Amino acid sequence: MPKLYEYLGIVIFFYSNEHQPVHVHARYQGQESKIEIIIQNGKIEDFTIKEVKGKVPLANKQLKDFKELVYLLADEIVQSWINYFIYHKKIVPKKIQGKLK
Repeated sequence: MPKLYEYLGIVIFFYSNEHQPVHVHARYQGQESKIEIIIQNGKIEDFTIKEVKGKVPLANKQLKDFKELVYLLADEIVQSWINYFIYHKKIVPKKIQGKLK
């Protein structure tokens, strides 16, 4: 489970056995949601919020913070996906202090 970020108490990560489409999970106090990053012709086109089977979804505040992080760092998240799943590079997690803008 490579961890990408820790942000406002939310842990953002991939599962080690992930699948397409590119997506990232967020966990906060036992709750979990994920966001799919929709890529067409090599360009990020859209985002889809999904519930994780068997998990309680993130509460509204944490989901909003998670969405903001993904929208702002989508290119970096996609690159991390490529580095981890294609090139088998280690992910070095980042702890983000304070609110992103």
